[in-house]
Order: sequence, then structure tokens, then C-alpha cells
Amino acid sequence: MGFHMASGINIRTFFEGRWQEGNIPVMRAADHGSWLGSTVFDGARHFDGLTPDLATHCARVNRSAEAMQLTPTYAAEDIEGIVRDGLKMYRRDQALYIRPMYWGLEDDGYGLGPHPDVTGFAVCLEEIPMSAPDNSVTLTTTSFRRPVLADNVTNAKAGCLYPNNYRMIAEARAKGFNNALAADSSGNVAESATANVFIVQDGVAFTPIANGTFLAGITRARHISNLRADGVEVVEKVISFAEVHAADEVFLCGNFNKVTRVTRFDDTHYNFHTLSTRARSLYWDWAASNG
Repeated sequence: MGFHMASGINIRTFFEGRWQEGNIPVMRAADHGSWLGSTVFDGARHFDGLTPDLATHCARVNRSAEAMQLTPTYAAEDIEGIVRDGLKMYRRDQALYIRPMYWGLEDDGYGLGPHPDVTGFAVCLEEIPMSAPDNSVTLTTTSFRRPVLADNVTNAKAGCLYPNNYRMIAEARAKGFNNALAADSSGNVAESATANVFIVQDGVAFTPIANGTFLAGITRARHISNLRADGVEVVEKVISFAEVHAADEVFLCGNFNKVTRVTRFDDTHYNFHTLSTRARSLYWDWAASNG
């Protein structure tokens, strides 16, 4: 899950059929997305001339739109083509955050839902550096939980999910931590407020099994594939908070930073980052061959 909105520089926006300079206005006051929150987006990364899993991100934004009951107006491969055209406006060494997005323009005639066939679309490119290889965070618990599909659009990368994530972040910061490790509706570990999570015990990597309360991310899937191909046992399972405390190592993963070390979870400190370093190296090697 990406958490950085409009935090970059050198912004360019594809809107109404063409690339335009800057963080241009794309929504109006009465657009459904503006006042009733029918917004979805996806996030990909471009760095070192590579754009890993771009096609997968473009396909997911269309699935998110459909989950929000919006009709995608561009095929996934067309969104990918738009992005690649936009990338030509930047130097190879510029690290970019790539954000295609849809939103409702009109209501469905009853006022609450978006009109399924009148959909806004834009792509935003922002220059935002990649994090350092040793970037790290501290985690704490949070009183806020991840919703379930019966409560919210958890099968989409939807803007309406993020206020709850920020409540987690604000609570964690007030306690002196960077980020929060959130529970699912059953009280087991779901993910952090901004990214999926892995724990490591005796050389085995564990990650919460996808249960509909969080997006099992594209970068998460890539790490699982890369680690398994390199001989690491990776297990998707229900994970308790006690298991996080007992772990040898903990790291987060998401599109924005790819791998982020966890140095502390409440009173538990982690001094080993062997597998997170390995996962990051494997990701960069994979991207160099496939990006």
C-alpha cells in the first residue's frame, strides 16, 4: 500500500488525453469523487531506468475501479503505454512515483453511488527518490483495525481506506513510533499502516495470509517469488502479535520503498536484517532483468 500523495517534485499529469505540466486540477467541486470519495489509484515505481511490474499495477487500477463500481475507460495496456510515454519526459536517473487513478464524475441518479459509466481518469508522475538500502522504521500497536469487505472496499486500492490508515500513523507518532502494525478483524496481524509485513524466524519468512482485510501487494508477491526462487522458505499464515515479538527479524514491503527494515516493535528490538537485505538485493536483481 503506497502512502505518499503529492509529495514529489517535477510533477506531470496525463489528463483529458494529453500530458500536461505540473500538479494540475483534475476534479471539480461536484464530482462524485470529490465529495463522496469514489477514488481509486495505483502506484508503481520507476528507478535506474527500470519500471518493475508496471503492467501488473495498470491492471490492478482497473480492477480497483470495478470494485468501486466504476467502469475503467482505458485498457490496462493503454495505461501502460501512457505511462511509458510520460517517462520519456524524465532522465533515466530520476526516480519516479507513478499513479494512475479513476474517480466518479456524476452520481448514479440516486445521489449516493457513482455513475458507473462516467469516469474521470488521470495519471500523475512525481519525482520522489528511492529510500536508502538501510531505511528503517519503528512500529507499535494501534487501536484502529483494518476493515473487512463487508465494511469497506478492501478489494480496491481506494482513497477512502486511507483516512483510517492515517489514524494509525497519527496514533503511532503520538506514542513516539514511526508506523503502526495493524490487526485484522480477528485480532491477528494484517499489515502496517502503509505496507505489507514479513517476519523471520530461524531463517523462514512468514507473512500474513491474505484474508480480504488488506491488499496483498504486488511487491509482496514479488518478494515471495524471489525469495522462494533463491531457496528461502516463505510461509503465508495467520500471524499473532506474539509471533512478531518472538521474531528474529521484521521488515515491511510495498511499492513505494520496496523493503523497509523494522528496528523495533514496542519494547522488542531487532538487531538482524539479513533477510531484508537479501530481499532487497534480490528485488533489484530481478528488476534489472525484468523491469
